[in-house]
Amino acid sequence: MPIADNAVPARGRSAAFTITGARRAWAEKFRAAGIESAELDARILIGHALALDHAALAAAGARSLGAEESAAIEALARRRLAREPVARIVGYKEFWSLRLAVDAATLVPRPETETVVEAALAAIGVGGTLSRTLRIADLGTGSGALLLALLAELPNAFGVGTDISAGALRVARANARCLGIHSASFVACDLATALGATFDLIVSNPPYIASADIAALAPDVRNFDPHAALDGGIDGLHCYRAIAATVPALLAPGGALVVELGGAQALPVTALFAASGLAPAPPRPDLGGAPRALVATKAQWASQKGA
Repeated sequence: MPIADNAVPARGRSAAFTITGARRAWAEKFRAAGIESAELDARILIGHALALDHAALAAAGARSLGAEESAAIEALARRRLAREPVARIVGYKEFWSLRLAVDAATLVPRPETETVVEAALAAIGVGGTLSRTLRIADLGTGSGALLLALLAELPNAFGVGTDISAGALRVARANARCLGIHSASFVACDLATALGATFDLIVSNPPYIASADIAALAPDVRNFDPHAALDGGIDGLHCYRAIAATVPALLAPGGALVVELGGAQALPVTALFAASGLAPAPPRPDLGGAPRALVATKAQWASQKGA
């Protein structure tokens, strides 16, 4: 996309162009390109290019940019104009107040996925039991977002994250190390196929986009998220069926399964889990009101043999 000459200074003549001026100019370019979070994106990318946090960026707003600084900002901004997500450009995403590294092997954690964390904590926290020893599994862990958020809240818990992608597991392990979370381990497998122990809590944000719908997704998702982490099969329910077939035997009596839902999937996923012997609750909505997290529990009296 061509950049107007009066919007962004050319290299070599940018000494009088300030940080605030650059932020406003790029925000306007982002808005003109239809990017909804234009102002925020401009601020994050300029701060990243200049290695300034939000407070430092505001304090330095009147400072003139040098040619190399302007070039660094422009390089990042052009990637955003090509619809590359900001998190992929800067290499991290905030999730549940945790900074998580992301790369081409992982989904970018979405704010609505925090609903799964909320629902999981509520499901296992009945009666004030959050401090007890818990075993947690996160199926299709990706960057480790769900598992690490839960372990950050549960000091006596131990968790295992699974993923079919070796690249995603490398990212998840690195995130656990950077956050100082030593109670997590990671296993390469498809969903729960390599798990044999029982768990008090199993969570998952599985691929749930119907294969034919991927082409219509926003370019930020379609062109940059790994398709294996999006594609839920012909009807989007492939992974939910696999979870329903395997997870009940892995849940301890009284344990909970919590999954993220896509659009219009609450009823069919509820039916799948009910047919597997679990007891689904009404879905928990995200901040936008969409049914987002489904909790299904295993009866206290259920035996592992009869699961």
